[in-house]
Amino acid sequence: MVTARLILDPHFAVGAINRRIFGSFVEHLGRCVYDGIYEPGHSTADAEGFRGDVIDLVKELGTTTIRYPGGNFVSGFKWEDSVGPREDRPRRLDLAWHSTETNEIGLHEFSSWLAKVDSELMLAINLGTRGVEEALDLVEYTNIRSGSTLSDQRIANGQVEPFGVTMWCLGNEMDGPWQLGHRSAEDYGKIASQTAKALRQLDERLELVVCGSSSAQMPTFGSWERTVLQHTYDDVDYISCHAYYEERGGDLTSFLASGVNMDHFIESVVATADSVKAELRSSKQINISFDEWNVWYIDRYQQVDRITDIEEWPVAPRLLEDVYSVADAVVFGSLLISLLKHADRVQSASLAQLVNVIAPIMTEPGGDSWRQTTFFPFAVTSRLARGTVLEVRLESDTHETKEYGTVATVDAVATVDAEAGTAAVFLVNRSETEEATVTIDVAALGDLGLLEASTLADDDVYAANTLADQNRVGLSPNTSAVIVDGVVTITLPAVSWSAVSLG
Repeated sequence: MVTARLILDPHFAVGAINRRIFGSFVEHLGRCVYDGIYEPGHSTADAEGFRGDVIDLVKELGTTTIRYPGGNFVSGFKWEDSVGPREDRPRRLDLAWHSTETNEIGLHEFSSWLAKVDSELMLAINLGTRGVEEALDLVEYTNIRSGSTLSDQRIANGQVEPFGVTMWCLGNEMDGPWQLGHRSAEDYGKIASQTAKALRQLDERLELVVCGSSSAQMPTFGSWERTVLQHTYDDVDYISCHAYYEERGGDLTSFLASGVNMDHFIESVVATADSVKAELRSSKQINISFDEWNVWYIDRYQQVDRITDIEEWPVAPRLLEDVYSVADAVVFGSLLISLLKHADRVQSASLAQLVNVIAPIMTEPGGDSWRQTTFFPFAVTSRLARGTVLEVRLESDTHETKEYGTVATVDAVATVDAEAGTAAVFLVNRSETEEATVTIDVAALGDLGLLEASTLADDDVYAANTLADQNRVGLSPNTSAVIVDGVVTITLPAVSWSAVSLG
């Protein structure tokens, strides 16, 4: 039996939770947009062609911000293609995913959809094949009230009020040789700085995200961040992090400990940013936008899904439609724990992606929509994690992993909402074989009672929800959870994610 003990104290706070940490990501990739959020012929479609069943699921998921329209897609994207009368919009070849983009859904339509799901728009700018002038044009079209050619064009296209987009990404994964317009850190840093300075002349209120490394495994990781920030430190507000995890070679033990890697990734980027801050003698703090994260079986994509026929340019092909297991959801939940543990610096995050493409929500054309296993940790954490993240005092049994050495078998994070008088604890048991008994000392938080406790687990850690069996896996009440004299005791099954709510 694994044992762990947590002590919660409101005096030891990490930082306030920025609700943007529960953001997601919609890219014009595969069936994320077409057949995903948009399917005019579907029985639940509204007057604009958006699937009502998907809208309901996105609202249940609790997303706050959506990064759009890419991703790799944005590095070849001409934003002008996506506005104006639909019948006049061009069909373009998307080199990133070897597909055809119809531009049927663009800035206006997507903004309308965002209003239906109560999420904020976060726009990515093409700094791959385009530059400063096109970025300025997009911000003018999007944010300037009226009186210029582009703002008046927006009004003529049906949007009288500005879209009022606050967060902007200065390109996407520009360190990656797969990216259109790939540049060195030196060259990217220069154009990102030029673009940021120009955008601030147009609207000084913008919050700007500069590209960090596309993963911690890139050979330039660390040096890329340093060089880019040396050019842009005074011009931007955030540096991006991207990370995807998958089980490789049957090494479930290491996979379950993926959060250890995310912790190290975040702390390394923070250390680099703070080093540049000291070097520049700046009083400003650069925070992190972790604007791509998930479990993604990228090896499977490379071997099976990738379109290789040079003559084939399909519209909305089935790409990256990973089916997620219980083990995947437990890792997913542990990544959310890592993001929250660094709430003082992670001020925005985007689950990649939202529908069909490595997504918590799946749809069938003309048919059903359903929740993947990863849906549940996100929805519950978004609902319960409010107020401030606490620095949990955690003592746990440990075990060995091939990739990460000795790791804590139980990981956890806690949040407290002083105004509402509530608290929440999120936990994972990384053991493949043993239950974990966890005691949580919450006496310092006052007189709290147990509101709810739920767990995601299954005897088959590879069980999943599919079109044929949409409700195979879900949350179950954790009836073992009790609170006595300010101490919560809960039993966690092997390979499980759990949430406890107190109030």
